[in-house]
Amino acid sequence: MPDTLAPASTAANQEIRRLYDRFMDAWTRGDAVAFGDTLTLDVDYVPFDGTRSIGRTEVVENHDRLFRGVLTGSALVGEVESIRYVNPDVAIVHTLGSVLMPWRSKLPKKRLSRQTIVAVRTDNEWRFTAFQNARVRPQKIPSPTSFPSRASRMLGRLARLTGLARRRRALAID
Repeated sequence: MPDTLAPASTAANQEIRRLYDRFMDAWTRGDAVAFGDTLTLDVDYVPFDGTRSIGRTEVVENHDRLFRGVLTGSALVGEVESIRYVNPDVAIVHTLGSVLMPWRSKLPKKRLSRQTIVAVRTDNEWRFTAFQNARVRPQKIPSPTSFPSRASRMLGRLARLTGLARRRRALAID
């Protein structure tokens, strides 16, 4: 997929791609500090498990433990799918890739992930300030006339009629 170019962004595209290469290289070398150097101090980082780390220090500490533990010897492999500029100093970067464990020679399809990364230009240098990772698990959206859709609507009506469900504006977790 081609990059969405803002005025004079060809150089910026190359810089962002080099930053992503540094990000992957630092991971593959198991260097948490170099990995952190690709991030802003106030980075917001959400890996595939949905946890959230705020700030470079927390991300570096977490990755140091990972690189010395369960991810020892792993490689981060991937490619930039697209770069879209919000303004000349902020870009939304989509990447596709995964962690390749040392005992594998190629990625299992079930481990493929897509990342949404926000890159910002700070002091004439690009860094990542937000990162969200999600496994690629395409699901077919059922037709509104399908059985699952009809059953869901029926159960929703039943729950509202019996008072089991109320519309909430706040997050309620059991």
